[in-house]
Amino acid sequence: MSGTTRSSTSGTPGTSPTRQRSAGRPGRSSGQVRRARQVKDPAVDRVFMVGVYVLLVTALVVVLVPLLYILASSLSSPAAVSAGRVFLWPVDFSLRGYQVALSNSAIVTGFLNSLFYTVVGAAISVTLTIMIAYPLSIPDLWGRKAITKFVVFTMLFAGGIIPTYLVVQALGLLDTRGALLLPQAIGVWQVIIAVAFLRSSIPDELHEAAQLDGASDLRILFTVVLPLAKPLIAVIALMYGIAQWNSYFDALLYLRDPDLAPLQIVLRNILILNTSGGSTDAAAMMERQQLANLLKYSLIVIATVPLLLVYPFVARYFTKGILVGAVKG
Repeated sequence: MSGTTRSSTSGTPGTSPTRQRSAGRPGRSSGQVRRARQVKDPAVDRVFMVGVYVLLVTALVVVLVPLLYILASSLSSPAAVSAGRVFLWPVDFSLRGYQVALSNSAIVTGFLNSLFYTVVGAAISVTLTIMIAYPLSIPDLWGRKAITKFVVFTMLFAGGIIPTYLVVQALGLLDTRGALLLPQAIGVWQVIIAVAFLRSSIPDELHEAAQLDGASDLRILFTVVLPLAKPLIAVIALMYGIAQWNSYFDALLYLRDPDLAPLQIVLRNILILNTSGGSTDAAAMMERQQLANLLKYSLIVIATVPLLLVYPFVARYFTKGILVGAVKG
C-alpha cells in the first residue's frame, strides 16, 4: 500500500523533476523567445556607430560643399564671384563664363584631343596591363617572383623627369601624340590589382580544363580569362581614362604644337589669356580680372562633366573589381 503511494507521488519513472517543473510552466510565444534570444548592442557599439555616421557625414560635406561652390560660382556674374558673395547658390545668374569659354575654337580641338588620348590611351594601357598580369597570375610561370619584384621596383624607384624626357626625345616622340600615350602606358599599381584579381577570381581548374581540351594560352586568355575579368577591365580602364583625361604635366613637357594640346592645356591657355592683357584702362583691367575669376570655375566644370557622364556606366564594376581583387578566396 505504501509502495503504491510512493510511486504515484514520484511521477512517471524516468522523468526528472526539472522536466516536470518545465512541463507545468505556461508556454511562451515564438516572438517572446526571439526577443529573449536577441542580444542588445552594448553602449560601445552604439557609440562606435554614431562616430562612423558622423565621419561619413563630415566626409560628404567636405566633398560636396566645394563642388556646389564651384558650380554656383560658374553660374554667377563676374562681379559677384570677385566680390566673394557666392557660396552654395548662384548670385546674379549668368552664363557668361561658359559663353566665353565655349566661344573659343581651341576648346573643341582640345576636347577632341583629350577624348582621343583618353580612349586610345586607356585601350593601350588595359591591353598591356592584362598581357603582363595574366602570365604573372599563373603559379607555374618560371621566374614569376623575380619578374614581380622587378615590376614593383620600377614603382618605388622611378627614373625622374630629365631621364624620362631624354628617353622620349631619343625615341623621337617629342611633339607627337605618342608622347602622351606610351611613356605612361603601364601603371604598376594597376598591374598589382590585375594580378590579385586573376589569382583570386579565376580558378586553376579552368586553366587545366582548357589545356586538356587543347587550348593555347592566347585562346585561354580570350575565351576564359577576359569574359570573367570584366569588372577588372572596367576598373583599370576607369583609372587609366581618368589619368589620361587629367593629363597636364606630360603635355606641358612634351608638346609644343597647339593642335595636339589636350583640354587641360587649352583651358590653362585661355585662363592665362584672360588674366593678362595689355590694356592700361583700370576699368578694363578690372573687368578682365573678374572674368578670369569666373572662367576658373566655368573651366573646371567643363573639364569635369565628361567624367561625371562616364562614371555611372562603370560604377557598378568599380567596387566589385577592387574588393574581389583585394581578397583571396
